[in-house]
Amino acid sequence: MRVLGLDPGLRITGWGMIEMIDNRLRYLGDGTIRSDDKLSLAERLGQLHRGVLRVIADWSPDAAGVEQTFVNKNPESTLKLGQARGVVLLAPALAGLEVGEYAPTQVKQAVVGTGRAAKEQVGMMVRTLLPGCLVTSADAADALAVAICHAHHAATARRLKAGVR
Repeated sequence: MRVLGLDPGLRITGWGMIEMIDNRLRYLGDGTIRSDDKLSLAERLGQLHRGVLRVIADWSPDAAGVEQTFVNKNPESTLKLGQARGVVLLAPALAGLEVGEYAPTQVKQAVVGTGRAAKEQVGMMVRTLLPGCLVTSADAADALAVAICHAHHAATARRLKAGVR
């Protein structure tokens, strides 16, 4: 199963692609999608949407995981981040992918073992869990962590479903 992880942001959205075969994880790629802050909000959201669709077209994932947003102190920033997240959620949904949403604490728990892990710990564990992963940015590392989280949750759901029958 190929899993696309997405870390939404209006300025920079991180993406990471992994493959899960049985219980083994394999790194496939990562990167960022940037919007031009000189453009209108609508144009920037369009850039993000097209960027995520391009990643989906290039990598053909089976599923996607998206990190949930946290509330900022600035209501305007929170609203803009929410709009970016909506666009990032929409792209894999329109592509017909299964989409999971995860709180930052869930992602950290899945990757590091504690929901209060520091960003550096998450990046280190991503590189440990995905041999050969170079991680191009902190946003891409976060997206890879989301992909790992989704892969683990999806595998558990499949095992539970198989046990029920």
